[in-house]
Amino acid sequence: MTTDPIVLLPAPRRMSRHAGNSNAAVEEKINPALAHPQGYHLSITPAYCRIISRDAAGIFYGRQTLAQLQRQFPATLPCLEIEDWPDFPVRGVMLDISRDKVPTMPTLFSLVDRLAQWKINHLQLYIEHTFAYRGHEEVWKSASPMTAQEIRELDQFCKARFIELVPNQNSFGHMERWLRHPRYLPLAEAPDGSETPWGFRWKGPFSLCPTDPRSLDLLSDLYSQFLPNFSSPLFNVGCDETFDIGQGRSKDECLKRGVRQVYLEFLSQVSDRVSKHGRRMMFWGDIILHEPALIKQLPPGAIALNWGYEAIHPFETEAKQFGQSGVEFYVCPGTSSWCSIAGRTDNMLANQRAAATQGLAHGAAGYLNTDWGDYGHLQYLPMSYAGLAAGAAMSWCLESNRNLPLPRALDIHAFEDAAGMMGTAAYDLGNVYKAVGPIIHNRSALFSVLVPTSTHTDPMEGITPQGLEAAEAAIDSAMRNVHASKIQTADAHLIKSEFENAAAMLRFACRKARGEDPKEQLKQIIQNHRQCWLSRNRPGGLADSISRLR
Repeated sequence: MTTDPIVLLPAPRRMSRHAGNSNAAVEEKINPALAHPQGYHLSITPAYCRIISRDAAGIFYGRQTLAQLQRQFPATLPCLEIEDWPDFPVRGVMLDISRDKVPTMPTLFSLVDRLAQWKINHLQLYIEHTFAYRGHEEVWKSASPMTAQEIRELDQFCKARFIELVPNQNSFGHMERWLRHPRYLPLAEAPDGSETPWGFRWKGPFSLCPTDPRSLDLLSDLYSQFLPNFSSPLFNVGCDETFDIGQGRSKDECLKRGVRQVYLEFLSQVSDRVSKHGRRMMFWGDIILHEPALIKQLPPGAIALNWGYEAIHPFETEAKQFGQSGVEFYVCPGTSSWCSIAGRTDNMLANQRAAATQGLAHGAAGYLNTDWGDYGHLQYLPMSYAGLAAGAAMSWCLESNRNLPLPRALDIHAFEDAAGMMGTAAYDLGNVYKAVGPIIHNRSALFSVLVPTSTHTDPMEGITPQGLEAAEAAIDSAMRNVHASKIQTADAHLIKSEFENAAAMLRFACRKARGEDPKEQLKQIIQNHRQCWLSRNRPGGLADSISRLR
């Protein structure tokens, strides 16, 4: 009997290995009497290789497990028994395509294939202004947006892989890409800016005015163009972080009825418009959590998205509030790759575990793993693989995947690295943020040095020469593993280029923190950033991203 270890992503709920190997042909059978939707039973013996499931999705997931086994044992498969089913019926990923970076269709197709192999069954593309709405060309003309035809093609591609492509269009806050244009500025709550909860003033408009009927007219137009391209009955309308409500045109109404009540009424009106299209509204749950008593007043059928991205985020309290209210909700952690260049590995793992633990404890119906692109989307797609893989694993079966050997799983099922080095490189480069010293909310210290993001904090606070030396040593150590790797994917050369430029950005931030001004190094970083960007993404947004570095 071979003793080669088996690493599956996600790790199955139950697996027992037996003596012997098999080259038997694969048999598939659906048995509706089986207990667990999406579950499967995989048996490999010298005489047969059999997948049995209650439904077609389970058969598909059994095939993915079999494909992962074949990747590790290409000659003959080990004899074993796997009994497996998911903790969360919905295991999703939300990819930000509005903070500058819109992937090409080949990039999206490749990502969907990868996520399907990891048993993800729900995908959202976060949109603010990057859909080609008719009659609103000035908003998206420089963004290389998704078209209706592309959405329909992606929807069918996802459906064939048991992934539900769910429409996502922010509809209240985060509308600055619309409101910056003169035609839409009259719809803004606070056209001249507003105070934020984070200690600085937001310059310019941010949210739609909830008391202006024209705000709803705009949304009705957008929904009528956007939603027919999706087969999903769900629709994420966003509506998060509406910090400016009550500071502008709706101030009198908010003083009369309360900010949260005005918010809730607008959300209900949005829900009515979503219902007219036969869809069910999803929304980010941060605002309603400020006044939990209002949760029970949410529109019928609404799905709350309980998001939080730090290791210490209070999922226990928030998930309990949603769970006790009877409102259907998802827990929504993140990959921690944004505002970090290379990720925040340990923060990400703790955040993902906490979301899964509390989601299961309080009856969450789904798990939506988010991958944002704030401040120029400077992280490259492979920097998110660790977070995407960890979320897929923990949402499938927390018990089996709580301590998944993530570097090894990435080597086999993301980078296909024959040398077994790249997973460790990605894991370790994602922990450089800890070596620097100061731990910052929702970003890394080196990112703040590279791209100062507000005026209320000093990006140098807490950074020491010793911390910078430790960070540079950690970068060098991780990159030695990159150089020693033997990646076998079709984009192997691009992956190494992306890691090289990420490391160069981190090193540049260290030099900048010391007061140096290595302009020639920055010129090369920008040139490489352009090449890496255009290898996976459309040109729209690239100039904005580069402007962050300049």
